[in-house]
Amino acid sequence: MKPRVLILGGGFAGMFAAKELHRSLAGQVEIELINETNHFVFQPLLPEVAAGSITTRDAIAPLRLLLPGVKVRQASVFDVDVASKTVTIFQGLQRRYTQVSYDHLVLALGQVVDLSRFPGLSDHAFTMKNVSDAFRLRNHVIDKLEHADITQLPEVKKELLTFTVIGAGFSGIETVGEMKELIDRSLKFYPNIDPSEIRVVVVEFADRVLAELPESLASYAHKLLEKRGIEIKLKTGVARATGTSVTTSDGEVFGTRTIVATIGNAPSPLLQKVDIPKAHGRADVERTLRVRSTENIWSLGDCALIPMKDDAKDRKDFAPPTAQFAVREARLLARNIKATLEGSPLTPFDYKSKGALASLGGRRGVAEVFGMRLTGFSAWLLWRTYYLSFLPGFSTKLRVLLNWVSDSVLSRNTVQVKTQIQGGVSYVHYRAGDRIFERGNRADGFYTLVEGKVEQRIPGEDGKEIVRVLGPGDHFGERVLLGSGLRTGTVRALEDSKVLLLTAEDFLRLTDAFPALKAYFDDHVTRLTAATLKAPTPAASADAPAGNG
Repeated sequence: MKPRVLILGGGFAGMFAAKELHRSLAGQVEIELINETNHFVFQPLLPEVAAGSITTRDAIAPLRLLLPGVKVRQASVFDVDVASKTVTIFQGLQRRYTQVSYDHLVLALGQVVDLSRFPGLSDHAFTMKNVSDAFRLRNHVIDKLEHADITQLPEVKKELLTFTVIGAGFSGIETVGEMKELIDRSLKFYPNIDPSEIRVVVVEFADRVLAELPESLASYAHKLLEKRGIEIKLKTGVARATGTSVTTSDGEVFGTRTIVATIGNAPSPLLQKVDIPKAHGRADVERTLRVRSTENIWSLGDCALIPMKDDAKDRKDFAPPTAQFAVREARLLARNIKATLEGSPLTPFDYKSKGALASLGGRRGVAEVFGMRLTGFSAWLLWRTYYLSFLPGFSTKLRVLLNWVSDSVLSRNTVQVKTQIQGGVSYVHYRAGDRIFERGNRADGFYTLVEGKVEQRIPGEDGKEIVRVLGPGDHFGERVLLGSGLRTGTVRALEDSKVLLLTAEDFLRLTDAFPALKAYFDDHVTRLTAATLKAPTPAASADAPAGNG
């Protein structure tokens, strides 16, 4: 039986790891990649998606197209059991609990955004992690221009036309540059907005922008952005945010209805659950990319702390979380897994950056490549050429190139395409006999029966199955939401039924914010559990307490 290599994560690190493993070990191992979406996101292009210079599909590519010969599974990873070499996932509409085994495990989980340290920011700020973020930001900016063009309230107009970006790293600077270009090129369609009314602000805690680049390039970028009308606040943090304002760390309050946060990268919560050595929240790996104290677990990309020298101590001694390094790490990973299977010595990671580039919008950029420093149009052109060559798949390269060419000669499209956002509460209809959920499913929400009749089956303490029948006004699903997260029973419709479904996340928000409601459910779950344990027979009873986990 072929050894099984399981890769968790489909970003730069995971996708290129799968590609390199297939290239090196095709036919010798079985390779499977698990990712929550079925596509790869080319994150450096997200600011251009937000600005409308390319379309959303140009920044993504199907994983199945990019990885021929690799098994791709769209699923959410719930847990990793290192001892049994299994990964627990949830997949499909019913979020079925499934276990996948492995011989070698590759952790490429990336990082997540955590804005919880900044009151209000997580509730009111846009992030730039995926195409939906970029698409929403573009629609939002156009919406603010539409509103500002017609409002008769000066203070509201001022807030609508103030656009704020938190963070002045690569993502923040490229986002603010592209957003400013979208605004500037769209104003001709809004006769009631004067260019002088536009205010674009960058808030950065450090003492300069683009800290990853040399001082001279950062200084050029700072001056160019200011020349384009972008206000930059250095040595300034964010104290709090609301739907209409930002309060800085020095106490300044300014009105704004657009906040983009490019800060707050944090370790993956899933990685924290895996029983492996960690350092600073990331997987603690050897220079060979193998996780310390393990034989068959590897890690790369943003979720791994990768030393580039044996006595690494300083921050510069570790691989930075960039796409350039992730691709090289993927090549070494494939080489070392192959060496492990063949019983050969492993190779340590040793790579020096070839440089860095940043687009500033307005056909200007900064770049340091092989020691050479470029600014202006030449740097911007180099930026586009580099990332065009980096894009996976010929069709994607061609589409992006054509979009760039058309964008340079045509007006910027200001069509606002709004997508309907599914609320936290919805009605769901079931036919008689339909299964609403079954034992072992991941908890997806809290159910209140509006019409019809349902049956719930719960295992009793003595192993016998307890059956209850619920009618309009009864509810179920709360026990697990307040507990373990896996359904303990099965519920199916006895009649054509209609239920009100509140998502798990919103149910927990509601109970956390409403103590009396939380107290009711805690008491209800206690009574239900006691009734379940005392139930003498599996006979159905319509009079039994409603509720189920």
